[in-house]
Amino acid sequence: MRQNLPLRLHVPEPSGRPGHATDFSYLRLAPAGAVRKPPVDTSAIDTTDLAGTLIRVLDDDGNAVGPWAEPIAPELLRKGLQAMIKTRIFDARMVIAQRQKKMSFYMQSLGEEAIGVAQLLALSKGDMCFPSYRQQNLLIAQDVPLVEIMCQLFSNDLDRLKGRQMPVMYSMREHGFFSISGNLATQFVQAVGWAMASAIKGDTKIASAWIGDGATAAADFQTALTFAHVYQAPVILNVINNQWAISSFQALAGGESNTFAARGVGSGIASLRVDGNDFLAVHAVSRWAVERARSNLGPTLIEWVSYRAGPHSTSDDPSKYRPADDWARFPLGDPINRLKQHLIGLGAWSEEEHARTQKEYEAEVIAAQKQAESHGTLATGQTSSVATMFEDVYKDMPWHLRRQRQKLGI
Repeated sequence: MRQNLPLRLHVPEPSGRPGHATDFSYLRLAPAGAVRKPPVDTSAIDTTDLAGTLIRVLDDDGNAVGPWAEPIAPELLRKGLQAMIKTRIFDARMVIAQRQKKMSFYMQSLGEEAIGVAQLLALSKGDMCFPSYRQQNLLIAQDVPLVEIMCQLFSNDLDRLKGRQMPVMYSMREHGFFSISGNLATQFVQAVGWAMASAIKGDTKIASAWIGDGATAAADFQTALTFAHVYQAPVILNVINNQWAISSFQALAGGESNTFAARGVGSGIASLRVDGNDFLAVHAVSRWAVERARSNLGPTLIEWVSYRAGPHSTSDDPSKYRPADDWARFPLGDPINRLKQHLIGLGAWSEEEHARTQKEYEAEVIAAQKQAESHGTLATGQTSSVATMFEDVYKDMPWHLRRQRQKLGI
């Protein structure tokens, strides 16, 4: 009688750890321009191959190649590069401000700037984004005043959220930026519901949701996919695979033997896997998904392959769990440098203009920071009034809350 071997539990491990360089061969890369572009009305099952490869437009020399290389006005590309540069400078200044104890917490989008900026430029006013906490570039690309963004970070008297949200959890309805939830993956369900409501009303607005690779392990992810598929919701479901969910490698969320995009195909949703550090690829695929949603052709799930270049947050030290030089060795490069190279090749940008733009934005961010700090920071103690804790809960304040407020003398 055959004796079975003892069972073994498989625990995925990253190919790199501190002191040992990461082997990025697991990324399933494809050459720029090699992946086909299907018609916008393609079926979910016909995107199976697109969910397992990688859509790329920019080659190693900065040239746009292949079927996804659509004509883009140089001015739009310049606007995208400028927004990415400003986002990176903004992030760097806010990290310093957090270290100076002017806010409790901050999260950068370092290395992921192209994903939000390029998709924002493919959306229309009135569309609603349901972001995660690295999508400040959605606001910066719309030229939202930096002072207003910073006041939310500092939780001061000009914070429109009155200190009730953690820093980086903005909410700006007029800019299509839905309130962020700290319970990740909830925004997928919310976006699908919002998109369904838009369809029920006969509106023309679509939704766009954003989560990271780690949040795909949450039950809300699959629930959202089911509803989006069944009701053909006009929604774009963005999964940013930046390789790490805090200190957990993306394989622990199911990305080892399969792609996250493939999970969309299995749920009946057209799904694509894209180079998230390629601005042109992000914009082209976003336009394709937008047209699909707005044409009543249903949802699209997009896995954006990128790399979280910095810590998960200001509370994290990535040197404890991954090689310190991973970002420099990541094969998809820096999204800002890649778009800069492309624009220089078109004759629409230069190294001199790049340096000048960086200096201008550094001055702009510093000036905005001084103005925002004049209204208070965590370090000065000049934050939102305690009185606001009694507001915005009831339409008419009940008697017992009025009495409590009176006792506090506020």
